[in-house]
Amino acid sequence: MPVAIRRLLGELPAGSLSGLEEIRLRLGRPVVLRFSQHDSYLANRGGLTQKAEDAWRIAGGEMQQMVLLLTNSSFYALDNELRQGYITLPGGHRAGICGKAVLEQGRIKSLKDISSVNIRLARQIQGAGERLLPYLWGKDQPLPWQTLIISPPRAGKTTLLRDLARLFAEGSNSRLPLQVAVVDERSELAAVLEGRPQMWLGSCCDVLDGAPKGEGIMLLLRSMAPQLIICDEIGGEEDAEAIAEAVNAGVRLIASAHGASGEEISKRPTLAKLLQQKAFQRLVILSHRLGPGTVEAVLDENLKQAIRS
Repeated sequence: MPVAIRRLLGELPAGSLSGLEEIRLRLGRPVVLRFSQHDSYLANRGGLTQKAEDAWRIAGGEMQQMVLLLTNSSFYALDNELRQGYITLPGGHRAGICGKAVLEQGRIKSLKDISSVNIRLARQIQGAGERLLPYLWGKDQPLPWQTLIISPPRAGKTTLLRDLARLFAEGSNSRLPLQVAVVDERSELAAVLEGRPQMWLGSCCDVLDGAPKGEGIMLLLRSMAPQLIICDEIGGEEDAEAIAEAVNAGVRLIASAHGASGEEISKRPTLAKLLQQKAFQRLVILSHRLGPGTVEAVLDENLKQAIRS
């Protein structure tokens, strides 16, 4: 953080940042702190405020300092990450970045004139997936059901996927660990930094970092002999083809998709095709109603309430 922002954050009363999920900095505008249930501004004279006019506004020099700190003064060495719009930080945190796109042959090559930075704070909540296990793994099932987690933004799907990877890769007293492989296209599930995952996904988990999901699923099928593949935010035609290939190869898959209900995602052509093919036997619906990770329903392939094992 720029020195001034770091100082103001450090002066906040103990416990005032509990539940903090994001810190949003926009050039010439107030610093916004997003909590699980509300948003606040960082006040000019310290503390938090609900009034934008009392909030600290980011100056050009502070934004430049922010970018230099995030990139260790090697902005252009991170072109590949900047092309995706984010930088992975130690601890598994992520900095989303917005500015002017630099194009090459009509595609984004990098970003310049950075105008917004969104620090997303990562928290690994071990145990978040335990209550779902009776729905995802039947008594007579050697492997978990093919599962799709449906969730709007900020409703906890990444946290849930991360913990399910850990639970299946670690096993339990009554269940042997599975060979789990994670396609982490956005470096968010495992938060790999310099080859080392910042999040613990279990002893029997392999992570393919930065690969497109469709291509990554096929690579893992060929190279790692997984029993279970986990990936985040599917949606493209290539994703659907790879998922169908994995299902037909006898490999289980747990994935997520943006949406608020089974009916909503059934209107998206690619996902509708997968649902029609019964590619998923379990659909977990998440919301933010009672905070991140609120489980609204667990449905079977017919969009009916699933039964616990």
